[in-house]
Amino acid sequence: MFYDAGTNAHGLKHDPFKALVAPRPIGWISTLSREGVPNLAPYSFFNAIATDPHIVMFASAGRKDSQRNAEETGEFVCNLATWDLREQMNKSSASVGPEVNEFVLSGLEMAPSVMVRAPQVKASPVHLECVWLQTLKLKTRSGEPHPIYGVVVGEVVGISIDDQFITDGVVDTAALRPLSRLGYHDFAVIDELFTMRRPG
Repeated sequence: MFYDAGTNAHGLKHDPFKALVAPRPIGWISTLSREGVPNLAPYSFFNAIATDPHIVMFASAGRKDSQRNAEETGEFVCNLATWDLREQMNKSSASVGPEVNEFVLSGLEMAPSVMVRAPQVKASPVHLECVWLQTLKLKTRSGEPHPIYGVVVGEVVGISIDDQFITDGVVDTAALRPLSRLGYHDFAVIDELFTMRRPG
């Protein structure tokens, strides 16, 4: 099948776009508001986009608490969402007011970060402590501002990895069992991998 993505006239029960751009890593973003209220939310439009320095991004549909807090305080943390934490990650996605602490809502313990004030998910095996760099305002091909999405960009200034997931000097990604987002209400877990070397 082929359809015009502008009109989105695919004729299917649901828009297949997110199911086609998959799997996507989940950025489980923790922040602290200016008033000191912790916030935690998962973002499936998330990725690493640069090294030296390390830079990550997450895209927020509307200026949600994570985006506002990152912009106002200049900090956020990306926590790795794993199979063992899938239920808590899902609970933290609830649409609640900025006064609600999603750590409490999802039954998670916070831990202090080393280089930023934003808290971490203590049970997560990996944390990327970030300093906010900018928020990119997206435009459509007609030059109009995107009606919903902005891209939050941050530089990673500190990384913590649970030592039990480091084997022979490399991170054992399969042992971490990170979650990924697919389309619709679907997720996947990475617990098997294969290696291919780039032709040289």
